[in-house]
Amino acid sequence: MARVLLTGAAGFIGSHLAERLVAQGHEVLGVDAFTEYYDPRVKETNLQALQTSSRFQLVRADLVTTDLESLVDTCEVICHLAGEPGVRTSWGAEFRLQLERNVLTTQRLLEVARGRSLRKFVFASSSSVYGESGCYPTGEDELPRPASPYGVTKLAAERLCLVYHASYDVPTVILRYFSVYGPRQRPDMAFSRFIRAIDAGEPVPLYGDGHQTRDFTFVADAVEATLASVAADVTGEVLNVGGGARVTVLEVLRELGRVMQREVVLNPQPCGLGDVQNTGADLTRIHRALGYSPTVRLSDGLREQVAWARANGVSERLRVQPPGKDP
Repeated sequence: MARVLLTGAAGFIGSHLAERLVAQGHEVLGVDAFTEYYDPRVKETNLQALQTSSRFQLVRADLVTTDLESLVDTCEVICHLAGEPGVRTSWGAEFRLQLERNVLTTQRLLEVARGRSLRKFVFASSSSVYGESGCYPTGEDELPRPASPYGVTKLAAERLCLVYHASYDVPTVILRYFSVYGPRQRPDMAFSRFIRAIDAGEPVPLYGDGHQTRDFTFVADAVEATLASVAADVTGEVLNVGGGARVTVLEVLRELGRVMQREVVLNPQPCGLGDVQNTGADLTRIHRALGYSPTVRLSDGLREQVAWARANGVSERLRVQPPGKDP
């Protein structure tokens, strides 16, 4: 067992990962800034199950400015999931936030990590680094062509991890998550928006023609891949974390209509800047390195997300989005 520093611990993936780490017997020092990207009360709810655990400690801190030495001192593993999300919101003035929260914070953590006897430094990256790939499924050696400033920042942070691994032997593993969904998904993400609109009987905002494909990954699968990366004797690797199958957005909406037993009415919108037509993860390397294979089918994962949204009153509670974010 280890003491784990988990950044972004109150977020969508981070809160699930924290619960699984604690269940495995690890001690978790969770750090979160509770930024205003979306309602911080959502993150408070994400942590409810952890608040009674003696193996979980929450620190409210901004990684851009806080003293990282004191956080890292007692930890053997770092899982760095914190960051500023958003492809469509990464243009213009918002890019400064992404530079700070995606690139600068990663470099600050790596600086503190170097020279220490860490077991692992896991960095959460994104399929956004690929942009419009030249082949599908896309392997990790495919030349990255990010199509958004957000993708650029995640790629820059990846490169920092690899530089610190090569120069200072920081035991980094980079995980490129592909379109993660499931319970607690951020309110600005596609499935959350779809579910809110369908439950309210409102038209679903659909960016593009709906024929774009994505490799959707259920959050429990993403967490299992992350746990495996902590446990495995693997460093200096870049690994795709995908759901195992590409489907179109229209197929997802049809399945949501069946699961929710509601009619789905579409409200077509132009494609957003930075949106790509297709994503798809080649899982050969991660299966070889970690033994990872996704286990949750899209239809089952959608049922879980819908059940969670309805049980938690998410359709009503998260209807209003913060100013300037995607509707």
